[in-house]
Amino acid sequence: MTIRIVPTQPEHYQRLAELQISNFPTIDESEAFTVEMFARHVELFPDGQMTALVHEDGRDIVAGCTVTFRTHQPFETDPDHDYFTFIGHGWLTAHEADGVYLYGVDMNLDPAFRGRGIARLFYDARRDLVRRLGLKGEIVAGLLPGYPVYREMYTVHEYANRVVAGDIFDPTFSVQLRNGFVLDRLLHGYVHDPRSDNWCTLMRRDA
Repeated sequence: MTIRIVPTQPEHYQRLAELQISNFPTIDESEAFTVEMFARHVELFPDGQMTALVHEDGRDIVAGCTVTFRTHQPFETDPDHDYFTFIGHGWLTAHEADGVYLYGVDMNLDPAFRGRGIARLFYDARRDLVRRLGLKGEIVAGLLPGYPVYREMYTVHEYANRVVAGDIFDPTFSVQLRNGFVLDRLLHGYVHDPRSDNWCTLMRRDA
């Protein structure tokens, strides 16, 4: 088995749209990226759209993708909008061709291929893109899917501090930390995620 990170192409769109639905069954269907949206992402910012191909049994299998755009918004103050508004309701209309930050919109992997290092390959590819384009760094707003297990023990802020200290592993937050991101702060209301009472992390990774 070999894994390649390649520019997202039209032949990938349908499978990537299917993964949106299967991997995020609780989100409203109107918030899932469609074939048309993936096409628009590539049209706006082709360098920032990447797909993982797993070569297995003589064929290439679409294993997931990452979606990004460029922005001047460093979140120095809390945004007055939410995630879905910021990403143009899936159309990436906030993309600024001369933006100095890379914004990580999404990273979506087929569960059958998790644990094989694909997320790290995506993060490495995004870091390479930041450096190649001469950007200041990368920003992501990350979820806290592990928090419900600790809800009765810690506040969200206490939980985040424990994850940063390495006392707790969070499936999303910990992976971002291991890939060179640092916690800037927590944002409330930027995402709708009942698991963390609508809190998310604001993560930064300098070039």
